[in-house]
Amino acid sequence: MITLKGESIYLRALEPEDLEFIYAIENDQNIWEVSNTQTPYSRFLIKQYLENAHQDIYEAKQLRLAICQDEDFPALGLIDLFDFDPRNSRAGIGIVIQKEENKGQNIGSEALELLIKYAFYNLNLHQLYANIGVENAASIALFTKFGFEKIGIKKDWILLHNKYQDEAVFQLINKQI
Repeated sequence: MITLKGESIYLRALEPEDLEFIYAIENDQNIWEVSNTQTPYSRFLIKQYLENAHQDIYEAKQLRLAICQDEDFPALGLIDLFDFDPRNSRAGIGIVIQKEENKGQNIGSEALELLIKYAFYNLNLHQLYANIGVENAASIALFTKFGFEKIGIKKDWILLHNKYQDEAVFQLINKQI
């Protein structure tokens, strides 16, 4: 069993108290480009989402975890497994750190490492994939650090600031299975 605790952070299930944190992230237009969001979310919708967050990954086809430093501090970011496909043993993976001052502090790296291990050893997934804008150097560096390989480019995939940008698909195959 792989733990969801690292040296400086841990991953935990979402709580009702995360409402304002998730509301802030989901309504941050700077993040919309990586989350494929186009409209704001209401507190009502996020509250409904949190009320259903107890569903397991097999039911919801998604697992969203809060990235925290310790019990006394609020969440710093979110990390997700999405498009969970147990038949083909794969899922997409994504991460967002909310505040600029928390980026570049190894928080995302440690969270990604924990979730990769969890996905491969607890969920027995064969592969993970990530969709990353080709101009997002920080995310590309983070995912390639853990062995994700670029397997393709989706041309003109993301409309950002009235300009189409390419999106790369990165894949990590679990060689242990």
